Amino acid sequence: MTEHVRVAVIGSGFGGLGAAVRLRREGITDFVILERAGSVGGTWRDNSYPGCACDVPSHLYSFSFAPNPDWPRAFSGQEHIRAYLEHVTDVFGLRPHLRLDSEVLRMTWDARELRWDVETSAGRYFADVVVSATGPLSDPKIPAVPGLDAFPGKVFHSARWDHGHDLAGKRVAVVGTGASAVQIVPAIQPDVSRLTLFQRTPPWVMPRVDRAVSGAERALHRALPATARLRRGLLWGIRELQVQAFTKHPNELGFVERLARRNMARAVKDPALRAKLTPGYRIGCKRILLSSTYYPALTRPNVDVVASGLSEVRGSTLVAADGTEAEADVIVFGTGFHVTDMPIADRVVGADGRTLAESWKGGMQALRGASAAGFPNWMTIIGPNTGLGNSSMILMIESQLNYMADYLRQLDVLGGRAALDARPSAVHAWNRRVQDRMKRTVWSTGGCTSWYLDANGRNTTVWPGTTAEFRRATRRVDLAEYEVVRASARPKAAQEQPAQAQSEAQDGQAQAAEDEGVTA
Repeated sequence: MTEHVRVAVIGSGFGGLGAAVRLRREGITDFVILERAGSVGGTWRDNSYPGCACDVPSHLYSFSFAPNPDWPRAFSGQEHIRAYLEHVTDVFGLRPHLRLDSEVLRMTWDARELRWDVETSAGRYFADVVVSATGPLSDPKIPAVPGLDAFPGKVFHSARWDHGHDLAGKRVAVVGTGASAVQIVPAIQPDVSRLTLFQRTPPWVMPRVDRAVSGAERALHRALPATARLRRGLLWGIRELQVQAFTKHPNELGFVERLARRNMARAVKDPALRAKLTPGYRIGCKRILLSSTYYPALTRPNVDVVASGLSEVRGSTLVAADGTEAEADVIVFGTGFHVTDMPIADRVVGADGRTLAESWKGGMQALRGASAAGFPNWMTIIGPNTGLGNSSMILMIESQLNYMADYLRQLDVLGGRAALDARPSAVHAWNRRVQDRMKRTVWSTGGCTSWYLDANGRNTTVWPGTTAEFRRATRRVDLAEYEVVRASARPKAAQEQPAQAQSEAQDGQAQAAEDEGVTA
């Protein structure tokens, strides 16, 4: 059975559900949400490890159009965020549009019909427009460690936690020191017999100022919704003021670094351990982590910190790069995700027959974080250079939803069978300006190697500005940055080999259309 829809949304996390709500608010009901799992939630469904919680305040980590006055804590846990997404699905009537257990295997642009042919594990769809919202934190990354296949114990990634395996009394090795590990370590430390943390690079950790939200506060937010909006606005404003230090004046982060050192010194009295845990890069270069329990957990008698990455597994013996050995019954990888090499890119075939992964071989880039050249009527939510280092991704998602809505309106205005394909010159001009701004940010100058960087050392992940700047940059679609494709038009390949003069003219046109959102 083949179903033809106007829009196919891929994924049902914040990005996919937000896109679906916006489609309905725009009067578009001819769409499906293709989800590979059996329920909604995205990364907040997949990451259910002990201690899993958000490091962004709850009232900012929620949709502006779906405020929740009943957040139980200042920083909510995974179970509360997942429940919120289920609530959004029900309140906005999205369940009829859901196609669960429908993993996208391949999507191919049909230039003759001007539509996408989407093959899934549960059927086939034709879609006029595809909105890909698979997110960068969806496919776990486990390093290729020699001997890992022969490890006699249990091995799993933090995003695929095995809740059926009891860790009580076990020797557990945690590999990695990112946000997940910082939450997992204090959550499991009291139960395991021995915990060995393999730390390739220490993170900067600030206290997590979390607390229960009182019943009186929640009642106030329910009775007077404006108070919740004010709370959200204050949280947003504080983070907007911090952006300059990250993007233009990294030396201003020295004060924050001193606070982080004091936080460590209060919890870690052993100078040798403190030396292991002290980063050698500017705070902010990697994401600043929040925890008030991580450092205390590392000082417990049953915890060992190995200041080196895991390099080899010999039976039940784990060997670090510095030669340190440790015995383990269980290995937990907190080693992140395929962020700059998203697997979905191998499954998207554009107008010239190349996959998105092939098109992005030199690095991800998309016009205003949404449109890739050669992939008509295809948009991505949380695309290249839309990530944040200090605020809520929901703000960026909602900006991209504005862009998506105007994209669909422009198609309606064009009328007939039409598609929009980002001009290569516009994509390159946008990416050039973003990368120029990136040069002075802490992510480029802070002296670290982070998951923000791709294999070529370029930051294709983070947005080098404020969320307000990005909102301005995505408030509308500029048709000068797109080629309008009609069914009767010449093949794309024939149009993408213009004379030098035409190429220079397009570059000039794209530069003239520059939005203030990316002005240095």
